[in-house]
Amino acid sequence: MGKKKKISSDGITVGQVEKLGKNRKRHLIAVSALSMIIFFAILIYFAIMTVFSEKATFSELENRNLKKFPKFSSEELFSGDYTEGLEEYTADHFFGRDFFVKLKTYCDLAVGKHERNGVYILGDRLVQRVDEPDSGRIDKSIEGINKFAADNDVPVFVMIAPTAGDIYSDELPYGAPMLDQKQFIENVYSRLDSSISAIDVYSALSLNRDNYIYYRNDHHWTSAGAYSAYAAAGKKMGYTPVPLTSYDIEHASYDFKGTLYSSALYDNIDADTIDYYHCIDGYNVTGEYVTKGLGEEPEVYDSIYFRDYLSVKDKYSSFTGSNQPLVTVKTDCPGGRLLIIKDSYAHSYLPFLTQHYSEITMFDLRYVQISYKDIIDVSDYDQVLFLYNAATFTTDDNLKKLCY
Repeated sequence: MGKKKKISSDGITVGQVEKLGKNRKRHLIAVSALSMIIFFAILIYFAIMTVFSEKATFSELENRNLKKFPKFSSEELFSGDYTEGLEEYTADHFFGRDFFVKLKTYCDLAVGKHERNGVYILGDRLVQRVDEPDSGRIDKSIEGINKFAADNDVPVFVMIAPTAGDIYSDELPYGAPMLDQKQFIENVYSRLDSSISAIDVYSALSLNRDNYIYYRNDHHWTSAGAYSAYAAAGKKMGYTPVPLTSYDIEHASYDFKGTLYSSALYDNIDADTIDYYHCIDGYNVTGEYVTKGLGEEPEVYDSIYFRDYLSVKDKYSSFTGSNQPLVTVKTDCPGGRLLIIKDSYAHSYLPFLTQHYSEITMFDLRYVQISYKDIIDVSDYDQVLFLYNAATFTTDDNLKKLCY
C-alpha cells in the first residue's frame, strides 16, 4: 500500500501548507525588499534634488530669509556651530520643503493639535498666541514711558491694542494658553504717571468683533479695526472723528496672506482684503519722508500707500512702507504736529490721522541704538502717542531706551 498523506483540517496536505508558507515568506521578503528599495530611492532622489536644485535666499511663503551655507572652520566644527548651521541650512533648503511643512500642519490638526509655531488655527481665522510676559521687562517699559513723559512738556497718550487672540478668545481650543489682554492692558494703564492719558480701544474693538476688524491670516488689525481705534481715541486726543460715510473704501487687494499664514502654513482660511480708506473732500497728503538710516537724507514720496507691495507677499507694508526708524507724513491740514512712538499697528492707523494733523512722525525704537534726544526734538510736537499692540508690548525690549 502507498504511504498515507497527512491532511490538514482544511483538506490541504501538510506539504501543500509548507509550500504555501514558503511562498508567503518569499512574497513578504520580496515586498519588504521592494519597499526598502523604493524608500532609499526616494531618499536618494530628494538628497540629489536638495543638493542640485536652485537655492533661494528668501522664502515668500514664510516671509523670511533662509539660512545660508555655513562657513567651515575648525573652531566652528569643534564648537558644534558648523554642524548646527549645516542642519539648519539643509532644513531650509530641503527639496519639497513647503509641501512637507504644510503636510505636517494637516497631520497635527488630524490628531487634534490646533497650534503651530505660536499660531492657533480656528474655524475661520488664525490667531497669534500671546504668553504671560516677563514682569521685569514690563516694569522697564512702563518706567521708560513715565520717564519720557516727565522729561518732556507735551501731552502724552498711550494706546495698547488687543490682538485678535483676545477679542476671539472664546473660539480658542479648550485650555489653550493665552494672556488675558484686557487685564494686562488695564494693569499697564494703572501704572502710568497721572499726567499720561491712557486710551481704551479694547471696548471699541470688542463691540465691533463681528465686523472685519482683524485680518484672518495676519497679526495686524484691518483698516476697519484701525478706524474703530481712531474713533475711540478722538475724544481724549481732542479731534472729532471723520464719519465712515465720508470715506471711499478702495479694495486694493483680495489675496493677502500675512505673518500668521507664514507661521502656520494652513490654506483653508480665506485670503484677506487690503482696504484703503480715502476721505472724500478731505485734506491731502503732500509728502511722506522716509529716513532709512539715521543721519541720512530722507527719501520723499508723494503718497502714504506703497502699492508695489501689493504684488508681493508682505502686502501690509503697502501702508506707509516697511518699518523704518523715522517716517514723517505732511498734509495740507492746518492741525498740529503728532509724534507716534510705535509698532507696525500704527501704519494702517496713520491714514485716519491725516485729517487732523499737519505733520505726523512715526518713530520706531526697534531701529534706533542711540538716545531719542539725539534724533528728534519732542518740543516740536503738540502731542505724543505711544501705539503698540499687546503682543508686541509684552515682548518689547526697546521702550527702556527712553530712560537714557
